[in-house]
Amino acid sequence: MGIVAYAFFANRKETINRPQNEHRFQVKYGTDDKLEHEIWQDPYGLYTTLFLGIDPERGTFVGADPNLHNPTRFFKSIEYKDRHSSEILTTGWHAWERDRRNDSSAPVEILVGGTSMSFLNYVKFEREAKGEAQGHRQLLAEKPQLWTTLSSNFDTQNISSPDPARLHQLSEEFQLSETEVLDLIASARRLKMAVRGWVAEEHLVRRLNRVDGVSSCQRIDAEGQPDVRLLYRGVPLVVECKNVLRKTTAEGLARMDFQRTRASKSDPCSRYYSICEFDIVAACLHAVEEQWTFRFAIPMNLDIHPKCPTKLSNNVKIDDRWLDQATQALDQAARLKN
Repeated sequence: MGIVAYAFFANRKETINRPQNEHRFQVKYGTDDKLEHEIWQDPYGLYTTLFLGIDPERGTFVGADPNLHNPTRFFKSIEYKDRHSSEILTTGWHAWERDRRNDSSAPVEILVGGTSMSFLNYVKFEREAKGEAQGHRQLLAEKPQLWTTLSSNFDTQNISSPDPARLHQLSEEFQLSETEVLDLIASARRLKMAVRGWVAEEHLVRRLNRVDGVSSCQRIDAEGQPDVRLLYRGVPLVVECKNVLRKTTAEGLARMDFQRTRASKSDPCSRYYSICEFDIVAACLHAVEEQWTFRFAIPMNLDIHPKCPTKLSNNVKIDDRWLDQATQALDQAARLKN
């Protein structure tokens, strides 16, 4: 496995005005010039990029999501707590949601940690989790059986001739059986990531197509656009599909980090969604329930961002404002459209 590692020294050192139970690593190369640095990612997938702190005294590491930190500033620090370090030492592998209580507008981030014995699995994990939403990043970290055995599932040296009696068009084009196509997707991280990103939308489209009154329901395959376009009783509507986070609230409510990954330097509020960008938000609960289930809300029922009054809040709880039945949300959205 090829590795490109952005590695930094991690330790537990008491610092003035910082919590006493804090571990941290500083993301810093060279002088403190505050410039942004592009985190390199291999477009061919031969090399896996790691962005991590290493504590040689304890024999542990803590990895952050390279995509979420791209580009990164020099310098900044990434902190974690005694309890996380203890869990890593006890179990050898641990994943958790980074504490961002002092900055509620920051994107939610999942950190993973391990000992030296789990380092190669960490490389496999980052290869599998590249580009995933944070909820699915944590799900993958907590379910290593989903990715640790993938490399042995597909043997390119023993591809049998497909049965021409009944072949999907894609299977015929690839000259592989349908099972072999699926095995190939399972064995290739980039393929699986791309497919997983479409699966939630496909399940959403299938569910919406079952609603009485829905017609012309289809995905929108365009950057910066909502995910689904449909007609409901003759009213055109667009739907934004978002994955929830893995960790729920103390009350058991699913949570959603409702913001874009990037913002314009000249307008920090551009990270957040406007109330008029779509008619319905569909929350996919797969990261929590491990089933492709959804809850629905119309934007006007959601909270406004405290610092950006024309935008929706990024901290979303899937509470009683979210509807189990798509019909209810479609009715509300159609009435507003009319």
